[in-house]
Amino acid sequence: MKEKTDILILGAGPAGMISALTALKYYPDKQITVLKSVAKGVVPCGIPYMFSSLTDPEDNELDTTGLEKKRVRVHIDEAVTLERAKKTVLTLSGKEYSYEKLIVAVGSKPIVPPIPGIDKEGIYPILKDMEYLKQMVEKVRSGGNVLVIGGGFIGVEFADEVSKIPSCKVRLVEILPRLLSRSFDPEFSCEVEEKLRSRGVEVLTGRKVTAFLGDKKVTGARFENGEEFAADRVILGIGAVPNTELASLGGIELRKATGGIWVDEYMRTSDSDIFAVGDCAGKRDFYTHKDTSVMLASTATAEARIAGANLYSLKVVRENKGTIAVYSTYVDGLVLGSAGLTGYSADKEGFETITGSAEGMDKHPGKLPGSGKLKVKLIFSKQSGTLMGGQVSGGISAGEMINIIGMAIQQRVSVSELETLQMATHPFLTAAPTKYGIVVAAQDALSKMR
Repeated sequence: MKEKTDILILGAGPAGMISALTALKYYPDKQITVLKSVAKGVVPCGIPYMFSSLTDPEDNELDTTGLEKKRVRVHIDEAVTLERAKKTVLTLSGKEYSYEKLIVAVGSKPIVPPIPGIDKEGIYPILKDMEYLKQMVEKVRSGGNVLVIGGGFIGVEFADEVSKIPSCKVRLVEILPRLLSRSFDPEFSCEVEEKLRSRGVEVLTGRKVTAFLGDKKVTGARFENGEEFAADRVILGIGAVPNTELASLGGIELRKATGGIWVDEYMRTSDSDIFAVGDCAGKRDFYTHKDTSVMLASTATAEARIAGANLYSLKVVRENKGTIAVYSTYVDGLVLGSAGLTGYSADKEGFETITGSAEGMDKHPGKLPGSGKLKVKLIFSKQSGTLMGGQVSGGISAGEMINIIGMAIQQRVSVSELETLQMATHPFLTAAPTKYGIVVAAQDALSKMR
């Protein structure tokens, strides 16, 4: 069976959905078709919260009915072959779609390391499929020893959420010396480790799993140092790799370092009629332009808006080249945010930097109900004073403060501009205008430059 469409979008995650909505806005006369590989997708960032914070896992569904109401065709099917010369895609169901423009938004797939016993029952990689996750939630909620592998954002969030289930004993294992080490400097990593331990999570850093124990079902894990721990459930929060099989089979160029699909500034691949966005698309660091692996829904949707607008002609000029990794996470009331370079990554790349720090309360006066500590660290180029990175920890307001820092990095704001930042403040919403964390940290950096 053959079907013709003007714009074909592969994938209905955040990148695919925003690609469709943006294309609809700029090209209203074009027929748009979206293929999604599972009947019910999920909000990727909400997956950890399906275990405790959300009473019903179904509440984390990524609903595509909004697209269909806007004349976008949505079909449950999966592309398996790309014929670029004919401008067609063949699907798992045997359908053939012809297109004028194609957007590949097929995301990523979880890393499943070749550890002996990794295929035992009770070991769960994170798949973005509602039915799979509902079964996983049911099993984990039944209690027992839960081992979370991976101390990045997803592993930390899983450990925090599962620890809220009274019948679960949670251990979090990370092969590196500390948690969140790729995004935060040690003074911030230690905060999240302390918070998790206060919740009863056993944090095991600098440990490598070498085998999973049990017959058909997992019963435990063995570490490189010979230690063994009981485990009724294992959650693999190790990370993901770009899903590029279709692009590779179709002869689309990939980035060598990370394996993502090569794209230019406007998300065009090596075929000018094919675009790639989201986790499957390659990324370049904002400062070094080296290949980098950043898989965030916020980054994916930004790329989707660029691709959707520029399918037939360059309508939206992309002035800021490169990917700024802007992260935030929430662990039992503690918010941590990171944007751009950390102190460690700046040193590793050979940048000469100056840091500025500030600590205070996130409300004013500090004895208002709900007040908490707020910590800010900013990293500047020593010579130019340009902001290169920032980290924040504290309460809910820290989540938006890191977005201010991300925008300042994108616009290459200087330390002196941040010192004179004009901001809105309110006793219940922010730190005092006399002690606003970003300003105080900038002043601290300036004092070291003089």
